Amino acid sequence: MRIYSHENQMLHYPKSYFSRGQMREPQEKPERLTELLKAPDALGLMVTTAKDIGIDPILAVHDFDYVDFLKHGYEEWMAVDEGMGEEVQTTIYVPNNNSGLGILAKAAKYQADGSAPIGKHSWTSIYWSAQTALNAADTLLDDSDINKNNIQICLTRPAGHHARKNAAGGFCYLNNAAIIAEHLRQKFQKIAIIDTDMHHGQGIQEIFYDRKDVLYTSVHGSPINFYPVVAGHEQERGQGVGYGYNVNFPMPHGIDEAGFFHHVDKAIETVALFNPDVIVHVLGFDVYEDDPQAKCQVSTQGFKTLAQKLKALNKPVIVLVEGGYCIEKLNENLQAFLSGFISE
Repeated sequence: MRIYSHENQMLHYPKSYFSRGQMREPQEKPERLTELLKAPDALGLMVTTAKDIGIDPILAVHDFDYVDFLKHGYEEWMAVDEGMGEEVQTTIYVPNNNSGLGILAKAAKYQADGSAPIGKHSWTSIYWSAQTALNAADTLLDDSDINKNNIQICLTRPAGHHARKNAAGGFCYLNNAAIIAEHLRQKFQKIAIIDTDMHHGQGIQEIFYDRKDVLYTSVHGSPINFYPVVAGHEQERGQGVGYGYNVNFPMPHGIDEAGFFHHVDKAIETVALFNPDVIVHVLGFDVYEDDPQAKCQVSTQGFKTLAQKLKALNKPVIVLVEGGYCIEKLNENLQAFLSGFISE
């Protein structure tokens, strides 16, 4: 097992979070990564500092102008002498506007909701989050003898699965799962993404919706009146040659742990049928029973069970640790998850 992270991911510190008609305290804080890093240390596991793989794999998934906005938007925002706030933030979303007219128009084009502000150091963390994920992908690309039990864990923040090809939202900016799936396609024919975060990853779905080389399966809370609200329903199956390669398993709100694993088992059966070369797992600790975002009741021990089920697929797995906002339990929950891969 290899574990990757990078200290620059700590630099993104959102000050604003607008949701459901209210300004709320941001939940995606640097302290989350501090707690996550305690888990491998407690288990005696080494964390490798990610190296820079470069911008090209990011641009293979995301539009150039959007990436440029993420990188330079804060500078443009602060250059406007009109009492702008500390972060690039908008309450307007018009994706097809002429964003060349100014930074406010760019924000309206590239920020899909009020949960993805851009501060002074946000780009640095966003970039290194993607690089952390890419290090795991590069390890598989460089390995001439792939061990089927090859497990790699990426401690990444900010998360990625809500990020669209050209829009940020849901605490996400670059879609790490999509970036590494595309990167892995240099060598591997079929990639399966299994997403068990509390929320549906509409960004991943959108990016691969018309393709059959990347299977997307998602177990998540029903999107009816729950983020992302506009995607994640069972009838969303893909289009064109990609029809059938997008499979959603929305759960009723309040479901217990047994119900969660009933849906997970169905997703795993779908992945097994696809028979991928590599599995990318989007792991959300926001399914934990005491998480402020949870709509289900997964226990700490449940994360060990989840890892054991993934290991049983007998495929190389890259895990992206994304959601999870019960900060005081992240260390314990990640330890349980990692132990599921370690135990025989």
